[in-house]
Amino acid sequence: MAAARGGSASRSGGGRAPSSRGSSRATAAKTVIPQLAWHEVRAAPVVLVSGSETVLAERAARILRDSLRAADPSLEVTDLDASEYAPGELMSVASPSLFGEPRLIRVTAAERANDAFIEELVGYLASPADDTTVLVRHGGGQRGKRFLDAIRAGAGGGVEVVCSELRRDSEKYDFAQAEFRMAAKRVTPGALRAITSAFADDLAELASACQQLIADVAEEVTEATVQRYYGGRVETNAFAVADAALAGRNGEALIALRQAIAAGADPVPVVAAFASKLRTMARLYGARGSSAQLASQFGLAPWQVDRARRDLQGWTEEGLARGIEAVAEADASVKGAGRDREFALERMVGVLSARGEAAQA
Repeated sequence: MAAARGGSASRSGGGRAPSSRGSSRATAAKTVIPQLAWHEVRAAPVVLVSGSETVLAERAARILRDSLRAADPSLEVTDLDASEYAPGELMSVASPSLFGEPRLIRVTAAERANDAFIEELVGYLASPADDTTVLVRHGGGQRGKRFLDAIRAGAGGGVEVVCSELRRDSEKYDFAQAEFRMAAKRVTPGALRAITSAFADDLAELASACQQLIADVAEEVTEATVQRYYGGRVETNAFAVADAALAGRNGEALIALRQAIAAGADPVPVVAAFASKLRTMARLYGARGSSAQLASQFGLAPWQVDRARRDLQGWTEEGLARGIEAVAEADASVKGAGRDREFALERMVGVLSARGEAAQA
């Protein structure tokens, strides 16, 4: 199968740099093969899936399998564990079959590979089997450096899919957006923001929530849809309170706060939602440039820049400083320094609703 070979294209150095920068500068200097984001994975004789983010690695492996199977339904899939590898296994499963079906060999635990696997994979790279794709999943570390260096230097005509941990909110937003795009499901920017906020702390839960909405919702996924499914999530309620407060709607913010607390919301993440927004506002205060330029400069998504700019309307530098102080005081109070956690939250909401000028009654 021509798609599985991909050798000449891989050696050309094409492909975009990965959005996650997991490789060190020293490693990158030696790398001549394309480095791709998880959703850009494509067939090649060898596909190295590197990085610590398991969810992205699983997504990449699934996309690769599905694309190969779409090209030829007779695809034969075999799984090998590099940590328990028996000599000769790779050559055995890569050998041409009687009917010449294309093969996908998925290797897991390459970061714990035993010596036999390392030796045989290095040897295999010198002459990969026809119509065979070997996916090597390496979670990080120095074990297997021989074959990692060989693959990255171009041996075997491979590609690398970098699956580093997603730390920024903008990266998680992009992940959710890609989930809906690959499923050809329409979703509004507000819905993406809501679901990303609701599951910002757990990428696996974010992925699962996206898939549930994709499976259950027949039409476009909107912010109201996300609220209907996941309105009980503390993070969603917390950001709703923060949005109302920063817009100067004190009464609405207090009502949302009390509803969140009545529903069992923990005050600590509520304060964290305010802190996240105030940090972004402080970073962008006085910054000039387009949304795209500032997003690139500060490591944000363009929509985050636009939202922070809207939130900053009416704020002064002194008011912003007082707002940050109010959030810090509330954070200390809800973590044990104060006697009334709910009062601390309401006081913070009042200060921020007044744009740092004074607490509202």
